[in-house]
Amino acid sequence: MPIQPADPRANFLAHRDEVIAAFERVLEDGHYILGPEVAAFEAEFAAYLGVAHGIGVASGTDALRVGLTALGVRPGDAVLTVSHTAVATVAAIEMTGATPVLVDIDESTFCMSPRSLEATIAATKGRLALKAVVPVHLYGQPADLTAICRIAADNGLLVLEDCAQAHGAAAGGRKVGTFGDAAAFSFYPTKNLGALGDGGLIVTSREDVAEEARVTREYGWRKRYISDQVGVNSRLDELQAALLRVMLRHLEADNERRRRIAGRYASRLAGSAFTLPAPIEGTRHVYHQYVIRSPRRDLLRAFLAERGVNTLIHYPVPVHLQPAYEGRIALPPGGLPVTERVCSEILSLPLHPQLTDAEADAVCEALLAF
Repeated sequence: MPIQPADPRANFLAHRDEVIAAFERVLEDGHYILGPEVAAFEAEFAAYLGVAHGIGVASGTDALRVGLTALGVRPGDAVLTVSHTAVATVAAIEMTGATPVLVDIDESTFCMSPRSLEATIAATKGRLALKAVVPVHLYGQPADLTAICRIAADNGLLVLEDCAQAHGAAAGGRKVGTFGDAAAFSFYPTKNLGALGDGGLIVTSREDVAEEARVTREYGWRKRYISDQVGVNSRLDELQAALLRVMLRHLEADNERRRRIAGRYASRLAGSAFTLPAPIEGTRHVYHQYVIRSPRRDLLRAFLAERGVNTLIHYPVPVHLQPAYEGRIALPPGGLPVTERVCSEILSLPLHPQLTDAEADAVCEALLAF
């Protein structure tokens, strides 16, 4: 069998008995929508991060959308983010009616460049109603939140962290998701903390934002069946919440396994022709992906596939160059040269907690043979 980039089935099987017991508990309890499992997971994940509130929603995309709405982002506002991300980041901004404004990335971290953020704000301030910044902690590497939050504060902007790929990542000993006004998490099955379906969570220590998010996720209800404001239907499922409570207990161990595999890759591939990820000092990278760079990426990917190593590209086309967005998304002066350059070279190697040392070594051998 080929070595797979991710394997959520193996993760389920590793904790099968606990998961089945959790599912049976939900099925027998009879509460299936916004019941005790969701409430417990919201509290447990918030406590794990060190924030006051967690608000479960139906997906990571909805966590971004509802989070932005709860922060007061409205049609006519502009929100700064990156193009080198899952399209969900930009799609969620547009779902609020706001205008995305794209910022270039740092070449070493693949995350939002504070320098580009500052330049983009200067170039657009006065022309657009800038409201918020959405930095993405891509691949499990924290963005430079100290600089980004300072720039946002200096310009009167809110910060919503996109933590979809960074469960448990930290900077300066502080977990991501705790720096901004709010943060959004995804529990897509391949994430570091994954469900067996879609799911998402908004976290915040702001009482007003938490209340607004809870109201927005369920039709704008404060009282059942009475909509005080426009809302949506976006609720984390009880079964998924029960599963996530199980997986949360194993998250730190799973992240450490990811880090050990990443260390194995780094050791075996040191001195090779590939550009390897370089964790930033003072941060805790949790390796949602282990992404290398090669100017012969497509040839390399085909070579690995022939040798039973499957890989992925996260992401092959920046959002601003995709057909649905090309030509209509605001870019900084000079465009996004770093974003466009790295997208032609990046390759995500197999990495998940159940990957064996032998499989990791086989990946390295195939890479070195290339």
